[in-house]
Amino acid sequence: MKYKKYTLYLFIILLLLTVSQIYCQEKLAQTGFQFLNVSSDARACGMGEAMTSIPGYSGALFFNPAGMAELPNNLHATFSLNSWIADIKHTTFGLAYKPAKGQYGVFGLSVQSVDYGDLQGTIVWNNYDGYIDTEILKPSALSLGIGYAKSLSSKFAVGGQIKFNYQNLSKSIVPNGDELETKRNVTDGISYDFGTLYKTGIKSIAFGMFVRNYSTEVKFEEEGFQLPLLFSIGISADAFDWIELSGPKQELLVAVDFTHPRAHPEQIKIGLEYTILEAFSLRGGYVSGNSQDDLSFGVGFSGFGLSKYLGLEIDYSYTPFEWFDNVQRFTIRYSL
Repeated sequence: MKYKKYTLYLFIILLLLTVSQIYCQEKLAQTGFQFLNVSSDARACGMGEAMTSIPGYSGALFFNPAGMAELPNNLHATFSLNSWIADIKHTTFGLAYKPAKGQYGVFGLSVQSVDYGDLQGTIVWNNYDGYIDTEILKPSALSLGIGYAKSLSSKFAVGGQIKFNYQNLSKSIVPNGDELETKRNVTDGISYDFGTLYKTGIKSIAFGMFVRNYSTEVKFEEEGFQLPLLFSIGISADAFDWIELSGPKQELLVAVDFTHPRAHPEQIKIGLEYTILEAFSLRGGYVSGNSQDDLSFGVGFSGFGLSKYLGLEIDYSYTPFEWFDNVQRFTIRYSL
């Protein structure tokens, strides 16, 4: 018991030291690998991505790995499709496995891939247009992660993830003296995510802290850049814990995240999820400082036999963009 207590204190001290270093860093004007900032989980995006303090599913790998420690099943998988702006397609997959009823913690796997579509390559040329077409380019991006989470007590859990990130911006043809040189614009890097989750014991109030994309500098040719580091603190609770309701079982999950990104000002994310009979959910979210996509909406289905007999849940979210195509996300979850 003393060992767990001292381990908890040590982890909190290390986390606070890391957070203080993050806040002391000078905010940079530019970061790379921006695909790591784009979320595809329909439930999360329907709630404005205010998920730092919400546990219990494999998608927690993308928002706070410590949330995997509260996994109710032995196996949970999440698959999401994101129809992003400019015909860009994001796909994510999360898998969480809890052996021996959680005695050894929960192990996770995450995959995030991006298809930017086909782009027409060009090169500067001495003609009327000033360029000529070369070939069709197919840029892409990929992130693979391995995570782990463990409950150190009935109220406190920790989790982390190590990720390999890769981006291929295809080829470019550049002048080199009197000749043309072909270069492949490919780079990769390792990043780390880690977080904590604390259940206060006061009703359903929970706190979470999360650091995402902690890494060293990555380079394309001579140009170095940082990954989109993010620090987030969140709080959540079921508002109906303080309201007596008659009739069928209902929940109103309220979640608020305070985020500190590397490349732009701090944001507040607010999410609401109303669920009735553990079967149907309505969601809404708001993100401060986003002029184009500050509001989001979503629905979820986990009843009508889907969850009980098949272990399936289905989520959908819709995010209006003022100047771009509206974004739609679909997620399927499976538990066993």
